[in-house]
Amino acid sequence: MLDIADELRAWYAAQREFALATVVSVTGSAPRGPGASLAVDHRGTALGSLSGGCVESAVHELCLEAIASGKGGLHRFGYSDDDAFAVGLTCGGVLDVLITPVRGDDPVRPVIHRVLDVTAGGARAALARVVSGPQEQLGRALAVHADGSYEGGLGAGPALDRAAARRIRGLLAAGRTGTAELGTAGGLCGEPLTLLVESAAEPPRLLVYGAIDFAAALARIGAFLGHRVTVCDARPVFATPARFPDADEVVVDWPHRHLAAEWDAGRLDPRTAVCVLTHDAKFDVPLLELALRLPLSYVGAMGSRRTHTERARRLREEGVPDAALARLRSPIGLDLGGATPEETALAIAAELTAVRHGGSVRPLARSTGPVHRRAKVP
Repeated sequence: MLDIADELRAWYAAQREFALATVVSVTGSAPRGPGASLAVDHRGTALGSLSGGCVESAVHELCLEAIASGKGGLHRFGYSDDDAFAVGLTCGGVLDVLITPVRGDDPVRPVIHRVLDVTAGGARAALARVVSGPQEQLGRALAVHADGSYEGGLGAGPALDRAAARRIRGLLAAGRTGTAELGTAGGLCGEPLTLLVESAAEPPRLLVYGAIDFAAALARIGAFLGHRVTVCDARPVFATPARFPDADEVVVDWPHRHLAAEWDAGRLDPRTAVCVLTHDAKFDVPLLELALRLPLSYVGAMGSRRTHTERARRLREEGVPDAALARLRSPIGLDLGGATPEETALAIAAELTAVRHGGSVRPLARSTGPVHRRAKVP
């Protein structure tokens, strides 16, 4: 739902009734993951996409039926060997899709509206909807905020809502969208219940240390990939917004001091990537010593193999264990054969993406298994 949040806010403002179809889970190969949504209003107007076109027509009809009847539910769409172009996914995947009517008097309507309003201002919030469980609870919704407060209800009393809010808050803190299992009595007690949790969190951080031309190219591609990009350097003559127009912020500070301050302030999380482009020991060593001790998704450092060997020696002297050094991506990036700042930035972004999604970095034409992977980290 959050992928079409702006459009849905406009529908709420216009008091439109609609049905919301959201991907709950994916098996095998499918273009989009959990949280991808298609909304259809009472006139048949559609927003969003679930599968790049494979099942949209069938889901469109189910949404119109849900608006008319007030009843939604979970639907499965999968590949059929007998008729690959029937309702299903010709790429071989299976989608579970939750359809929820959002009409004027539906209890889910104000809950969804609240999440849309809160996240429009940049706040963190999560929307949880009942995917499977007792029939009378299907589609019921709970909005959970970063401070643990919640609104709405899952239809089985306050004990369930409190237990669900605790579970959902953990997913929200990690910025994850997925399913959560618990019981209708709260915790693991009662009849099994499955929730689809959609988290609205800040974009993942990309911290680029070293205000050089390679950093400008990396900031540009990092922003394109949806990161919040920070460029930091201790030299004020180089660290200027004019040199890095694609960065969200340009900071003049010693790199290790900046990283420590960001971590202590709670502005980093396990999705954060750190790219060290300075290849100067007085900057690199204290920065990497800290970065390799933090639970970050990616830590890479630029430099030749000789530079890497010397850097690793200095880090060991500072007490960095081999297990932590093994996390260091150095020399940074994949071997794409390029050398320009733009080509190097592409190589770094490719490695970062492969790490995030568990990619093999082999050509797809020479690999087997699903083409589309789900992210390993939030």
